[in-house]
Amino acid sequence: MTRLRKAALTVLALTVPMVAHADQIQSDPTQGAHWLTPTMINGRAHMFDPGLNFLTFQHMDQMFATREVKAGSDVWDLPSDPISLEGDYTINGETMSFAEALELTDANGLVVVKNGKIAYETYLNGSDAQTRFITFSVAKSYVSTLVGFALNDGLIDSLDDKVTKYLPEMEGTGYDGPTIEDVLRMRSGVDWLEYYEFGSDTQLTEVHDNALVGYNYRWCDYAADKSVPGETAPGEAFNYTTLDTSVLGCLVEKVIGKTGAEYMSEKLWQPAGMEADAYWIMDGPEAVGREFYGAGLNATLRDHARFGLMFLNGGQANGKQVVPADWVAKATIPDAGYEPVAEGELEGYQYQWWTYDNSDAYAALGLFHQYIYIDPTEDVVIVKASHTEEPVGRDAENLELFAQIEARLKK
Repeated sequence: MTRLRKAALTVLALTVPMVAHADQIQSDPTQGAHWLTPTMINGRAHMFDPGLNFLTFQHMDQMFATREVKAGSDVWDLPSDPISLEGDYTINGETMSFAEALELTDANGLVVVKNGKIAYETYLNGSDAQTRFITFSVAKSYVSTLVGFALNDGLIDSLDDKVTKYLPEMEGTGYDGPTIEDVLRMRSGVDWLEYYEFGSDTQLTEVHDNALVGYNYRWCDYAADKSVPGETAPGEAFNYTTLDTSVLGCLVEKVIGKTGAEYMSEKLWQPAGMEADAYWIMDGPEAVGREFYGAGLNATLRDHARFGLMFLNGGQANGKQVVPADWVAKATIPDAGYEPVAEGELEGYQYQWWTYDNSDAYAALGLFHQYIYIDPTEDVVIVKASHTEEPVGRDAENLELFAQIEARLKK
């Protein structure tokens, strides 16, 4: 993403929040003392640090409470048809080898699927095919899919329903007004600035520090207790908001009557034939926490590739229709007037998926340049895990890399 995401998600360092004293933690086992030691809190606060994030992004289950998304025994086999990607690549006007291009873009791993087969796969920096990477806001596209399942199951009556129909605890807050579709499109109208900066007092830093780092409260607690309407009406303007996705996840939880991880295993992970268990990092220990729906899913790159290939195939995976075909189209094909997201931008945003102006390609994108890039025209899925120093702002060079990979796949 270009200027919009750069303005929305400029960051790096995080403040360490105030938490309960150690004696208070130990006297209340429901708070999960294992996860609330000062050492763990400090480690979580520094998980983005350059020079270390190549490693932390591979081991989030050692830093956070988690909930597993169980895979099944019927694995969707992805055949291999290796294609050489060696040659000269030009990125940012400089020519380099493929290995240098991967290093320039801070790759942790790359899987390329062409015509339903793995054409290329590599893992770097101590990772391998079994590594479950955190891919941050790539999770948003999965949450969107859970909404699609709940709608198809009749647990949500309509995307035109107000959020408060299912989450009455949001009445009187910023979420008292927007429809589910408004929230899917990041057009809730809630007052929110998606901006990270050391020492800042923005909502994102506050909630991240208290919910994810300090386990003081949950993301949806903030939405129910502190969210307020912004300057624009629901549905009126795009504003990238991780809180919106958290609310979608909590809405799904409410209507399904089970955890998001259980529902995801039942409806997606096992039917699609995912190879390995995935997991969500949580915004609190098991007794009180819930999945960090906005950016907390961890999975292998092959399973992310299966997810992308399933969408490329209209929701079909492992020999069956897993995601309804009409939901795939609704979620990824931009409606008239919704691409680009704002004047002068090149990207659109449908149902928690980024779309590209003048292209049929679309993508699930995450902080620090994580990708599930899907190009129906070329029958290609590219999954990339990265560990960049900058959380945003380097999408152009990754898109240059992807375009040149696609060109080589044609040869």
